[in-house]
Amino acid sequence: MERIAACAGAVIGALLLASTAGAVDVRLQVTDAVGQPLPLAMVTVKRLDGEIADQSDGGYPAPGRAHRARAEDTRFTDAQGRVVFDLEDRQRIGVRARKPGWKDGTSEFVAGTRAAVTIALAAETDPFALAAAKPANAWLAGLDLGDPVLKKHFMLQCNFCHQQGSAMLRRERSEEEWRETIQRMIGYGARPHEIAQDELPAKLVAGYARLRDNPALVGNPAPWQPMLARAQVREWPLGDSFSQMHDLLVHSNGLVYVGDNLQDRMYEVDPRTGEYRVYKLPRDPGDKLGGLLSARLKSFPRHETYLGIHSFAESAVDGHIFLTPSTQQRLVEFDPKSKQFTVHRMTEGYYPHTIRIDARDRVWFTLALSNQVAMFDRRTGKFHYIDLPDRNWREALTTGGAGVILKLMEWGVPLQYLPIDAQSTGVPLPYGIDVAPDGSVWFARLYSDAIGRIDPDTLQVTLIRTPFMGPRRLRADRDGNLWIAAFPESAIYCYQPRAHRFVRYVLPTQPAGSDTPYSLNVDRARHEVWVNGTESDTLMRLDIAKNRWQVYPMARRVTFTRDVEIAPDGSVYTANGAFPSWQIEDGQPTLIRVTPSPW
Repeated sequence: MERIAACAGAVIGALLLASTAGAVDVRLQVTDAVGQPLPLAMVTVKRLDGEIADQSDGGYPAPGRAHRARAEDTRFTDAQGRVVFDLEDRQRIGVRARKPGWKDGTSEFVAGTRAAVTIALAAETDPFALAAAKPANAWLAGLDLGDPVLKKHFMLQCNFCHQQGSAMLRRERSEEEWRETIQRMIGYGARPHEIAQDELPAKLVAGYARLRDNPALVGNPAPWQPMLARAQVREWPLGDSFSQMHDLLVHSNGLVYVGDNLQDRMYEVDPRTGEYRVYKLPRDPGDKLGGLLSARLKSFPRHETYLGIHSFAESAVDGHIFLTPSTQQRLVEFDPKSKQFTVHRMTEGYYPHTIRIDARDRVWFTLALSNQVAMFDRRTGKFHYIDLPDRNWREALTTGGAGVILKLMEWGVPLQYLPIDAQSTGVPLPYGIDVAPDGSVWFARLYSDAIGRIDPDTLQVTLIRTPFMGPRRLRADRDGNLWIAAFPESAIYCYQPRAHRFVRYVLPTQPAGSDTPYSLNVDRARHEVWVNGTESDTLMRLDIAKNRWQVYPMARRVTFTRDVEIAPDGSVYTANGAFPSWQIEDGQPTLIRVTPSPW
């Protein structure tokens, strides 16, 4: 048997290749150091040959032209430590095997050469290396801030751009560095209250030092489930370490649309071939870098955020895509057939956010900074603005004066130093939105712990307090129940409107209470909920009727996902949208497709 040296102590042996014209079935064996098979090892293969990414448009692919992403595939070994991949003949392949408690093993081979190869993994015995390999949520669970209420507030305010506890965040910092970081994050939109701003620097220095000095205090994630041996994950690298792949849309035409929030580019991906095209959002001649929030990204080293592409929705009438540009007072429409954009200009409202379209072809979206929901009626071409209730007179001043506040920030007035209270008064932040089967429009307000219903005919608003913090995004199931991501609670909730009842579902993430579910989506056809394990590098699947979970680990550490879309065949798509993306394990954001195993 041929032996080839491999990185990280991997030993190569026993690869059996069965070739066909143009393709090969690649069978890999993963073992321990003495040749015993290792089941449930994560094996990722990358194509190393093929088209080099075009960078002719300021470092990004030229708009409108066909490009091809090098797909990466991940599968998990069966009980005998074996896994099979279908690859192109003569393709140069890089492979990595990973399993908790073991050192990674890597190798390269050429498909179809009939080399016999096995990857043998060495057990990891170094306590710090064992802890360092665990996902961020394990570190977050062990982070002692001395006060559970403060920690939940920390999770709400300091996890929405990136993970807490990842390698980038747990490194040694001084109190002054933490103070500077917190102020920079407030400039990006975080709202830690004044007491938290005062107390967190010292607590973070001490808390992370305690974990670095005592890695055994970092808890263990849940073991990987046997059903993973029947699952498949495919990724398509898009953008670069200065991108932010935020939301996405699985379109009825079979293509997937992904928005790069920081570079104002929309990617149109064909998952059947890996071919994609890039479309740049249309700008007005007078648009400023950063849009109406020009001060927000001044410290970010490179971006082209003039509009800030955020969320997508498809019209069932003509297939047109509507997207929200968060840094402008606009709604953008895209025709997937003609590839043309149409811009609809708004007269009020700030920060167009999450978007949905109802059965009457009306476009609904939240306006996060002005405490409103907007509705665009495609039949009349008119916008309707629905003011949501303010909690007090101070909030009314802030939301009503959002335009003035943004202008002052543009002029350099340091408003990030103004007092922030524990209720985030002035910024209730209407966030997620969805349309129920009966046409009712539901929304969540992240910082005011409330959801609300808008009557689709009268536009009357009804607010409902939530028994949990941080309702972020929500979706309606086929019965009209609302499923809500409780961001700092490591849980999701089902609100049953007929019974006026909330039901709590604790996420299966381990250690308990350590995840921050950014979003979720409901597969109405299969009566399932998919949840973004934003802190734990996972996607989670809930069978509603039987109340059982499946957990799908992602291939890259620091896989920070913000949205999940469901394809007609039951596969799901998400995107790695960490901000900044250089925190991702290899600095590469990706479009991700999970083909789940049967229950």
